[in-house]
Amino acid sequence: MNEKVKDILEWGYCIIIALVLALLFRYFVATPTIVKQRSMFPTLQADQRLILNRTFRITKKKPKIGDIITFEAPTKEYNKWEADQSNPVAVYNKEPQGLYQKFLYYSLEITKKSYIKRVIALEGDHVKIENNVVYVNNEPLNESYLQPDVVTESEIFYDFIVPEGYFFAMGDNRTKSTDCREIGCIPFEKLEGIVCFRFWPLDVFGKID
Repeated sequence: MNEKVKDILEWGYCIIIALVLALLFRYFVATPTIVKQRSMFPTLQADQRLILNRTFRITKKKPKIGDIITFEAPTKEYNKWEADQSNPVAVYNKEPQGLYQKFLYYSLEITKKSYIKRVIALEGDHVKIENNVVYVNNEPLNESYLQPDVVTESEIFYDFIVPEGYFFAMGDNRTKSTDCREIGCIPFEKLEGIVCFRFWPLDVFGKID
């Protein structure tokens, strides 16, 4: 093997190792994301850049009530005649097929649709939405992050217990948010990231409440 070929192979190995490390860091530690939806207004606005913490995939630590999170979008949105208050779970029935498609979907996240919402309740919590108030375990939830005129209502999932292994989340901009009121509770395995901080634009750089 001549010296030139050897140099090319060494560079190739270095590039492959760097790409693998970058993918592992992105999947298990942290990754940037861009806000594309209005569902978290005014807390988050379109085109703002965030850093997602993904270390929960290693530590198995679950998000807290009040955390802003991202998760894989379910494939079904319920109507009020379909909703079963005793089984308020999201439906995922369109998994990618084949190794390449799974790599694009789960590792590069190119073909995946995601939602960004705020955690309202965790497994075992009793959620009731009534008269524009969200009750968690019979206590009204303090939602100081909402605008004064926000209306929280639901005719689909409104009185249920969050199943084991799931969480319930809603957007801060309730009338413009498709969330767990319509799609059901989300399994923890579909959690993609916990918002760590906002890094763009610079005038709102920092932690998000």
